[in-house]
Amino acid sequence: MPESEAKTPRQLLDPEVVSRLSNLSLRARAVVEGFIAGMHQSPYHGFSVEFSEHRPYSPGDEIRLLDWKVFARTDRFVVKQFQEETNLKAYLVVDASASMGFGSGKITKLQYATYLAAALAYLMLHQRDAVGLLTFDEAPRQFYPPRSVLSYLKPLLSSLENLTPGGQTRLGPVLHELAERIKRRGLVLLFSDLLDEPDQVLSGLRHFRHNHHDVIVFHILDPVERNFHLHGNVTFEDMETGERLGTQPPHIRRAYLERVRAFLDGYRRHCRENAIDYVLMDTAEPFDRALFEYLVKRKRIGG
Repeated sequence: MPESEAKTPRQLLDPEVVSRLSNLSLRARAVVEGFIAGMHQSPYHGFSVEFSEHRPYSPGDEIRLLDWKVFARTDRFVVKQFQEETNLKAYLVVDASASMGFGSGKITKLQYATYLAAALAYLMLHQRDAVGLLTFDEAPRQFYPPRSVLSYLKPLLSSLENLTPGGQTRLGPVLHELAERIKRRGLVLLFSDLLDEPDQVLSGLRHFRHNHHDVIVFHILDPVERNFHLHGNVTFEDMETGERLGTQPPHIRRAYLERVRAFLDGYRRHCRENAIDYVLMDTAEPFDRALFEYLVKRKRIGG
């Protein structure tokens, strides 16, 4: 589809459509604008993306702080918030290990993660929040401390756009290192397939919660990894170790799906027990659910 061709809000949330846009800046803007334009016709109807500048009126608030323009549009009393009330420090943590390079269709897990992280960076900076970025595989690659100026979007998107998969996953130690580095309470958003030892991953995530950070885990998987719809003789190769295994998928599908179910249920349960938001994402799914999860968390933190 040519870039000049008009696209509906729903199309602008479709990963494959987004991938055809020429650069990450356009992709990020398209996803966010498609999300906002589509909110009135979606399950998110009535949810405002303007809450970063307002909060609901409470008895005792000064009348002079009421925003009458918002009242005229929405029939709701809200008060204006000042920068110190609304500023949030967010950290986008993107897994670029070799396994993230897998894709059974036109979008790899890493591409999906970078599109989503870029859209969230775009949205956050336009809400005047401070955004930082950590990319990693078996060790941290690049770290950008949080800043809240719009000009910061360019280096963040450049880093994401140039990200290539490689290296093994050592998620636990990377999370612990970042948790030690972050001093002020913030929001940590992890984009990963979580293909590492769950105990180590969860230990790193609990470190953030111990330090009172809020955490959202976007667990990104390919459709084939979830449904195992493969036929005939197939040779599997571990993208991180190079180990190869030949088998016939129909013969092992039931056992495989049971293991995947246990793997996902384990993460869901442990994240819930530790007050961590867990969002399972399929690379064929539109981006809107992930953006909405962020907005819900942002509203909960920002008031």
